[in-house]
Amino acid sequence: MGKPAHRLNPRALSIMDDLDSFREFCVDYGYRYNEADLYNFKAYAWQQYNKFTQGKNAKSMWDEDSRRFSGYRRT
Repeated sequence: MGKPAHRLNPRALSIMDDLDSFREFCVDYGYRYNEADLYNFKAYAWQQYNKFTQGKNAKSMWDEDSRRFSGYRRT
């Protein structure tokens, strides 16, 4: 008898692909990456990721932080 071939679960593979693309989005757009935020519509990063995947404009936190901190001067 030969070794049985193990098939990978397609649902698990799609979740892993979603995790990878969500992590890339978080890095590119400056959001805090948390695996628990995947598929959590209450999480702001997931909401912005959904906008990004639908082709809408997602808010870039790198731009927001640069605007916020550019005028900040400590005296």
